[in-house]
Amino acid sequence: MTQSPSHPITQSSPLVSVIIPNWNGAHHLPTCLESLRRQTFRDFEVIVVDNGSTDGSLDLLARDFPEVRVLPLGENRGFAGACNAGIRAARGEFVVLLNNDTEADPHWLEEIVAAFERHPEAGMVASKMLLFDQRDTFHTAGDFYRVDGIPGNRGVWEKDVGQYDAEEHVFSACGGSAAYRREMLDRIGLFDEDFFFSCEDVDLAWRAQLAGYRCVYAPRAVVYHKLSATGGGTTASFYDGRNFIYLLVKDYPGDLWRAHWRAILKAQFRIAWEAMRAWRGAAARARLRGMLAGLFGVPKMLRKRKAVQQSRTVDRAYLERILSQVDERGQSGYHTAALDNS
Repeated sequence: MTQSPSHPITQSSPLVSVIIPNWNGAHHLPTCLESLRRQTFRDFEVIVVDNGSTDGSLDLLARDFPEVRVLPLGENRGFAGACNAGIRAARGEFVVLLNNDTEADPHWLEEIVAAFERHPEAGMVASKMLLFDQRDTFHTAGDFYRVDGIPGNRGVWEKDVGQYDAEEHVFSACGGSAAYRREMLDRIGLFDEDFFFSCEDVDLAWRAQLAGYRCVYAPRAVVYHKLSATGGGTTASFYDGRNFIYLLVKDYPGDLWRAHWRAILKAQFRIAWEAMRAWRGAAARARLRGMLAGLFGVPKMLRKRKAVQQSRTVDRAYLERILSQVDERGQSGYHTAALDNS
């Protein structure tokens, strides 16, 4: 059991493992880790996976947070690689990812565990993520995936006035605070490290949904996120452009492709056209480079596609329902919550 330094740590396996990928995040870690010390739920361990930081992160952890397990990778393996290393080392029945630039509400883990207990069908739990500096504004209330192949954060930039206070099924949990059953991960596999940054959480959610696992949004599991600190700019634009295509090739089922191929191609052409119109911007050029890289990566994703589609246990009607659960009030942009490992 992870406790503050004044409390002993039990030798038994914890129920929950919290995994925090870190890359030069020494200025963020104290706020994040102190919030975990204040959790009302105590049966958990904390694992910080360090992607070769050079900013003193490891010294800070050893000095100020001795209760934290540290996995120094010695190199930058991206968000997906760091999370996978942490998951392999984790001992918990539930594996919870947390960005290093977040602050968790004291009841966060308690609410996640309660949601899993209420929903045995759920392999994933999504938190309510609000902006760190605007705590009445959403980053995400669970993530969606549209039938045209565009993922997004439900409620992004909306003021929190109670419109997402219901516990309900959503498509995916944002990787910045995603919770997973270990049993599910053992069955469907871990993050695809070819995604490196952005959409690796959506790819995992696709594999989970196809295998029959649901994702529950837990509105009382609250995390505050310094959104701009961990993504955006040319890095996010490149990987979004590439990985949107990776998702369509690897995960999107054939029967849905046949039904929605016009909408899918229209969405991709729209993204490319908007990027070409903004060609002078570095992010727009990165988006186009990412889309080109996605096309070059089609053969690699096709090689993975067969195993993903063979794991499918749900029918088209279910997938149509879950992909149609996009709140029209919300914006449709994808705002990654992964580490900016550029």
